[in-house]
Amino acid sequence: MLSVMAAGALMSGSVYAGSIGYITKSATNSGWMMINQGAADAAQEAGVDLVTVGPAFQGDLSSQLEVFENLVAQGVDAIGIAPVDSSGVAPAVNDAMDAGIPVVAIDTGVSGAAVTSFVATDNYAVAKVQGAVAATLINDGDAIIYVTGNQAQSTGQERRNGFVEAFKTARPNSEILEVPTEWDSNQAQEGVEAILNSRSDIKMVANAWDGGTMGAKAAMENLGLGAGDIKLVGFDGATDAIEAMDKGWVHADTAQMLYQMGYQGIKAAVAASQGKDVSPRIDTGFFLVTPSTSGAYKDLVGIK
Repeated sequence: MLSVMAAGALMSGSVYAGSIGYITKSATNSGWMMINQGAADAAQEAGVDLVTVGPAFQGDLSSQLEVFENLVAQGVDAIGIAPVDSSGVAPAVNDAMDAGIPVVAIDTGVSGAAVTSFVATDNYAVAKVQGAVAATLINDGDAIIYVTGNQAQSTGQERRNGFVEAFKTARPNSEILEVPTEWDSNQAQEGVEAILNSRSDIKMVANAWDGGTMGAKAAMENLGLGAGDIKLVGFDGATDAIEAMDKGWVHADTAQMLYQMGYQGIKAAVAASQGKDVSPRIDTGFFLVTPSTSGAYKDLVGIK
């Protein structure tokens, strides 16, 4: 079972040869639960101890740095990290690499430090697909909301930039109203609800991640809107968003292969710890989920 400790806490007992540190962003977000399960399965398959830790709360750089430093001090053989701040984690990553501890970035890249491998979706390319697909769901000139992710992270920047570029190319006369968040579904809900309260012409809400998708859905429900009244577009392929799609709420979702990110990330960390060559960039791909393809996607990733 996945066990994410509070900031600064590690698994009981000593760390021994064959231990991999894994610093996640969240233990409760639906998408991150899929990533974390992939990480746990890869470690079990390889027969290594996975020391799983996380920040005190999602987006907390200081506590993520604290657990990173603890893992280095404990002498783990490699570290997989999903950075909450691409630049902020760079000094710690450099220290670990200088100490001979391989570091694999999972989901989000590191700016200002060379990692052993970066395992993730090509966020910019997939966000361009999301933007192009979203454009087909409305008319040129229709106003939409875009819920961003944390812009201190490469993931948030690339998803926003890719979406806006592709969407504006296809719908140059449409207005995009942005709701800034730090990957917080409550921020998404509050921001979307505020705009919907003041604007009656919004035709769609597109989201940088599926926590935002579910926050937007909650905002619609609070305002008495039903499935289909405003189109929702997601990014992640998280279980709750796909279930919402099956009920008519979500119209498209560019799904990351979430399980594979965790699985391939820890698999790469294990290989690097054993001195094996690891590709510096592992693209885990994506799946365009629509109402007509949701069944195939669920079969592929094991959503019941």
